Amino acid sequence: MALLLAACGGGDGQTDGVEAAEAKVTAKEKAVAEAQTAYDESREAFCTSSQSYITAIDRYGDVFNQTEVTVGDVKTAGADLAKPGGEAESSANEALAARDDLAEAEQELADAKDALAEVTSGTSTSTTETESTGSTEAEDSRTRTTEPILPNATTDRVKQAEADFTAASDGITDQTPLAEAGAQFNAAAFALEVAWMRVYVDAGCLSEEQQVQAQTAVHDYTTDLQTSLSTAGFYDGEIDGVYGPATVDAVTALQKENGLPETGFVDRSTAAALDAAVLAKQSSAASEAVTTAAAVQSTLKLAGYWDGPVDGQWTEDLTDALKAFQTELGVAPSGEVDAATLNALQRKIADAKSAATSTTAPPTTERSVTTDVSTTLPT
Repeated sequence: MALLLAACGGGDGQTDGVEAAEAKVTAKEKAVAEAQTAYDESREAFCTSSQSYITAIDRYGDVFNQTEVTVGDVKTAGADLAKPGGEAESSANEALAARDDLAEAEQELADAKDALAEVTSGTSTSTTETESTGSTEAEDSRTRTTEPILPNATTDRVKQAEADFTAASDGITDQTPLAEAGAQFNAAAFALEVAWMRVYVDAGCLSEEQQVQAQTAVHDYTTDLQTSLSTAGFYDGEIDGVYGPATVDAVTALQKENGLPETGFVDRSTAAALDAAVLAKQSSAASEAVTTAAAVQSTLKLAGYWDGPVDGQWTEDLTDALKAFQTELGVAPSGEVDAATLNALQRKIADAKSAATSTTAPPTTERSVTTDVSTTLPT
């Protein structure tokens, strides 16, 4: 009877232990759920405050709203950024604390599951085994939670941008020329805004649809930027829509040439400098094209193959006239002023000069025209 009672008592004790362990697991699961909710809410609050801060910075960075920097903006140096910036920092700290609380709750849940597995198996030697099997799901969740909210590179970038903005603001005095002050201030604010937008994205504040839209917009913008930089002679890489080191270097080179703050970002002053550089290149190319067309028109008119105006406009009729002239020269009628055409023309000029010096007769109109052609076509 004593043995029987002992056996029954032992069974009840084990049952009670299992129930207690199960109850603890249930309680810890509830704690994890509550911690997860708190963490999600803190992340949402961080996204909201970050968005407000970005909106405030945009008054000076001009990423979304193109506004001129005023004297008041430069003198106050963004003092109105203190409140939204402080709220963003505070919400970030709260999100970090909530993340740590969630990680701790998940650790306690994993420990509770290990204890339950130990009680259920009736042995204490299974702890290591259960840690590698029974609590895998909890460990995976805990690993995800303890990962940084933001990549270290993003954190470092925003810290540097904040420091640069403060330095730019402090460096503006009553003696600083307004144009220079505006350029410095806008460049620093632009870089700060871009850094915080990276924070906003990396923190998961965008929905999947918004992320796709943002990626498309950035790709399209960067493609246009690379094309403009290439036209202006600052970029010789692939037009791939990726704002990588080569694009940053090209923007920096543009800024350096124009005496602007070398940030690698296209702020207002940099955009104006790029527009001017592109316009200069395009005007030069257009002027060269007009000069070439006019030279061809003049040459063909002197040679009797063109009766239209000498206006620098390349038309299909001019191409046909050039082809006819090339045929007369004995070269392939490409319709372009190519090397073969120039060589044939030079030979004809040389022959005409040779014929002119071998006779005492006055040069004919054709020879005079041919000689004049040598100074008309571009070499």
